[in-house]
Amino acid sequence: MANQNEINLGIIEEFRKNNGNVGGKFEGKPILLISTTGAKSGKPRTSPLMYLADGDRWLIFASKAGSSRNPDWFHNLIANPQVTVEVGVETVQVKAVVADPEERDILYARQVGLHPQFGEYEQRTTRKIPVVILTRMDQG
Repeated sequence: MANQNEINLGIIEEFRKNNGNVGGKFEGKPILLISTTGAKSGKPRTSPLMYLADGDRWLIFASKAGSSRNPDWFHNLIANPQVTVEVGVETVQVKAVVADPEERDILYARQVGLHPQFGEYEQRTTRKIPVVILTRMDQG
C-alpha cells in the first residue's frame, strides 16, 4: 500500500497533467497545490489540498484528516508565509495568514457545509483546526 507521500506525488502529477483536475476520491473537488519552504530543511515542499474560494482569496484548512497534529505544510507556512499556489492552470505567489478565531469559525463552518468530511475531521481531534487565508502578493 502506498504511503501518503507517494499518494500526494501521484495527485500532484495528475493535477499538473490535467490542468488542475484529478480523479479518485478528489474527483470534482476543489484542489490546489501549495508549495512551501521547509521550516527546518529549507527545501521546497508541494502539497495537494482542498480549498474554498473566497472572493479573490483561497482558504485552506490544516485538518490533516483530524490528526492530533497540524500538517507539516502548516508549520512551513508559519515559518515562511510567502508561498506559491497552483489553481487550475494558474500559478500565483500568495501570502498566508492564519484566520483569527472568530473568522476561523465562520470560514470553517462554510467548508463543513460544502464538504461534510471537514466536520468529521474536527470531531476526531481536540485541536482547533486552523484556517489559512491565501491572498495574492500583487494585491498590496
